[in-house]
Amino acid sequence: MSKEKLRLETNCLNCNHEVKERYCPNCGQQNTEIKVTFHHLFTHFFKDLTHYDNSFWRTIIYLLFKPAAVSKAYTSGQRLSFLPPMRLYIFTSFVTFLLISLFPAENAKITVGSVKNKVEQVVPTLDSLKIDEKGVDGLTKIGVISQKENDTLKKILKVTKDIDPKNITDFGYKSTKELEWVQKNGKEGAKVSKTKYWFLKKWLSVKEENSNEEIVEKFSQSFEQNLPKVLFIYMPIFALLLWIFHDKKRWYFYDHGIFTLHFFSFLLLVILILFFIDKLFALSDWPVLGWVHLIIKVIGVLWMLFYFFPAHRRFYGESHMVSAFKSSLVYLFNVIIIIVLMVFYGLYTYINLH
Repeated sequence: MSKEKLRLETNCLNCNHEVKERYCPNCGQQNTEIKVTFHHLFTHFFKDLTHYDNSFWRTIIYLLFKPAAVSKAYTSGQRLSFLPPMRLYIFTSFVTFLLISLFPAENAKITVGSVKNKVEQVVPTLDSLKIDEKGVDGLTKIGVISQKENDTLKKILKVTKDIDPKNITDFGYKSTKELEWVQKNGKEGAKVSKTKYWFLKKWLSVKEENSNEEIVEKFSQSFEQNLPKVLFIYMPIFALLLWIFHDKKRWYFYDHGIFTLHFFSFLLLVILILFFIDKLFALSDWPVLGWVHLIIKVIGVLWMLFYFFPAHRRFYGESHMVSAFKSSLVYLFNVIIIIVLMVFYGLYTYINLH
């Protein structure tokens, strides 16, 4: 029963019908006060999302430890015992990406700082030895490498000395002006297609307008912010693959959609749990806890990778051999599609940096 305070007026604010009790007999809206506290607004949002009852925790536990149990129950008509699939996915997606975004990735900064300190420690050491040549011969002279290793490194350097990594990432062009000049005045063999020209111009313009540090920071932020949208767009593709490999008369696309929503919700939940485990174990440097952390993380990742197979077999009720064959094909196709999708998504994210 709702504990919200009732209005003294008896007219419904939604349809203006007379309301004698808490709910309007015409449209069903509660005749309660419209001005509420922020605390009430927040708790009401969470309550609407999770029902604040056993169905929420039952759904989470079943989803994590009983593959396809929630999907089977929901498609068989047990709707009130579990959260609706779409509401469950929206909740897990919102909470997962929100909480992860609240914790900045400090590991990279720590790693870069430690490497920088080590370099600063090494350079004075070489200077103290008064060695003018700090190349391969210098390392040989102080005994860091042998003469045989010296010769090998020189051969490698001779082969790679003309390779400029910057030119590789610029696809052979130093700037957009050079690209435009070649496109207008170059020979036919040097010119590129309109599509490639558009892509190269976008690629080079990003590098000209941003430093490497800015590119990495902006790319990471944009990639993380739009990833939930990409996952949401990809789910119908996942459901379509399931539809292709199963009986169209027995299973509707709706059934595959329910299974897909639950599977992706499971993945997000495990990612969130592993993320918090990482943060929790990072608070301690005790070696034993490091091994415990590693074991838990390996188990979590393996469960994410394996979960689809028992879930597929239990939901579709096929034999072990048939289910293993179909689920393996669906799994393989999804891996290929995800790799291609991530590559294009990464390129799209890069060329749209500002």
